Amino acid sequence: MSGIDIEITADLIRDLLRDQHPDLAELPLREVQGGWGNQMGRLGDELAVRIQRMDTDPDHQLKERRWLPLLAPRLPLPVPVPVRGGAPCARFPKMWTVMTWVPGLPLDHGSITRGEHAAHTLAAFLRALHVPAPADAPADTGRGAHPKDSTAAFDRFHDAVAEAIGPRAAQVRAVWDDAVAAPAWEGPPVWVHGDLHPANVVVADGTLAGVVDFGDLFAGDPASDLAAAWVLLPAGTAAHCFTAYARADQATVRRARGLAALKSLFLILMGQNGDRGLPGGKPAWGPAGRAALERVLDEPPPPTP
Repeated sequence: MSGIDIEITADLIRDLLRDQHPDLAELPLREVQGGWGNQMGRLGDELAVRIQRMDTDPDHQLKERRWLPLLAPRLPLPVPVPVRGGAPCARFPKMWTVMTWVPGLPLDHGSITRGEHAAHTLAAFLRALHVPAPADAPADTGRGAHPKDSTAAFDRFHDAVAEAIGPRAAQVRAVWDDAVAAPAWEGPPVWVHGDLHPANVVVADGTLAGVVDFGDLFAGDPASDLAAAWVLLPAGTAAHCFTAYARADQATVRRARGLAALKSLFLILMGQNGDRGLPGGKPAWGPAGRAALERVLDEPPPPTP
């Protein structure tokens, strides 16, 4: 039986803990909603179990185990820090990791009401993260490639949601074409989260309160993360984020805007096709994607230094 065929239950997680980390096995365990590649269970008050579901690549969790303990101390928002490793076994032949719990509500089930505060918080987080990465940092696997290298994905998503976005399809295409035409990143490869969207950040008190799921962490172009200014923040606040970030040149903003359009289309697609073999579906992602796309199209590109 493959890992995909195994239903992930509280009993399974507790059995794995008893086998490999028995001192944690009797802590209270609560299922956490969300997650597609991985499922989460909250373990006691301070910990969580992150267990592969649809994800079959062990490198994602291995990256988190290696690099998050080094990155976390200098980041201004809480991030999950691995504290125990779970090895594949006959009972469950995929990866799982015990990590610190990041309090807050995932943004796809919450909201940001303090938009300017969240914009400055996101900018501070990205400034701290986007520093030159060491030579042995994980390589980009496509998440942070120049938009021109993601044209096939854009075309696929654009065609799949064309009916949902209606007359704005041409505007989306224009934003994408501009990103494809933008010059490439010429700076040193910097640390990049690689997958900032509403399910991968948490909010509390109306603002950003933490960042999770670093499985796509890599060294490369910061534009991938800067797309989050449109994807995560409320209308009218992306410019505040770029002003506080203060490092993005015009070409980076153009690439980031195109990548924000790409991410928005993906979220819309996940929302309208959540029953196409994806466990549990992601209905909340559709409205989040449509709102993000409106921000991409309606807000002018922010000024650059």
